[in-house]
Order: sequence, then C-alpha cells, then structure tokens
Amino acid sequence: MTRILADLPDEDIRWLDQLAVEQGKSRAAVLRDAVTAYRPHAPDDWIEKGFGAWQSRDDIGDAVDWQRRERAASTRPWDPDYEATRAEFPDLFDANDDREHEAHKAWLAEQGGKSGKLDKPKKKRQKK
Repeated sequence: MTRILADLPDEDIRWLDQLAVEQGKSRAAVLRDAVTAYRPHAPDDWIEKGFGAWQSRDDIGDAVDWQRRERAASTRPWDPDYEATRAEFPDLFDANDDREHEAHKAWLAEQGGKSGKLDKPKKKRQKK
C-alpha cells in the first residue's frame, strides 16, 4: 500500500477525526473508505447489478402484461390508439376521458382530419 501526504483544512481534519471516533476507525481507514466509495466503478457495472432484479417478483404478475398496462396508462384521449387501449384496459379510463376523446374527434372532423393526425390539405391546381 502506498502512503500519501495530503493537505486538508483544520476544520475538515476535526470533522474527519470526529467521524473516525463515531465509526470506531482510524482517520486513515475513514479516508480509505471515502476514496473507495468515491471512485467510479466499471461503466456497465449497474447493468450487471440490475440484471434479473425483478425475476422473483410475484406482485406484478406477468412482466409483459404489467409493462403493457404501464404503457397503456399513459394513453391520452387524443392518441390514435385510444379506443383500442380503452377496450383492452377499461379500468384505466373514465367518463371524462371519453368526453375528451369525443371532443377531439369532433375537432378533427371540423379540421378535416382523421383520428390521430390531420390530413394535409391538397393543393389546388391552377388553370393555365
């Protein structure tokens, strides 16, 4: 192990000594712990640590079904797939959502659009 010399403000040394007493360690041990905690780990370390973290969860049921439901929960009344999503997950929507969906459809009809997007107006040909 290599020994180093570092200059620290007196206030930090007092704090470090107090922390060492509280933890029952030497000042050097506290500094070693701090450097270890501060040092970045391998960039992909978090992937390995998280892989399979939910594999034994039984509170969400089927993971794919859970994920589909989570995504469906962000569907809005003006989204093109609102009706299909509402049919599959009716408990995620209420009467207010349906009113907003109907209002959106009416607005689209006024604008000459179809559900989900507006059609671009066709350019009129000029007669020569």
